[in-house]
Amino acid sequence: MCKGLSALPQTCLERAKEIKTKLGTLLQKPENAIDLIIPYPEKPEKKPEKLQKPSPEEALQWRESLDKVLMSSYGLAAFHSFLRSEFSEENIEFWMACEDLKKTKSPVKKAAKSKRIYENFIQPEAPQEVNIDYFTKDATLKNLVTVSPEAFGLAQNASTA
Repeated sequence: MCKGLSALPQTCLERAKEIKTKLGTLLQKPENAIDLIIPYPEKPEKKPEKLQKPSPEEALQWRESLDKVLMSSYGLAAFHSFLRSEFSEENIEFWMACEDLKKTKSPVKKAAKSKRIYENFIQPEAPQEVNIDYFTKDATLKNLVTVSPEAFGLAQNASTA
């Protein structure tokens, strides 16, 4: 009745060998066990762009204002990383979305981006809601009627203050 391991498909045999190896490692290093048994789903890796380190003079200018930090791609990446560690990266995401909106020329694209910014960052219970006061939210909503590049200006300034 039992045909043994030879009856199993080759992929099953290979997978069994992988599991056996992982279990052997598990027995030797229990602190990493969960990662070996249940690996995290692999995400497609984005190749990060190579950032040019700032000169010491440029980095010293960052003390002058946040604008100096945000104007540098390295400074922006460092600040983004810091905000992520503080669980408040929505602020820089909002700021970058507003800056992108300011550069948009097409009225149709401006309207779509404005709506996306409002839905993601401003409206109550937004997925990445920024912490701004009621009056700023209200003024921003009124500014959206005209869809100007500065529609989020007040909110953008309030979120970085």
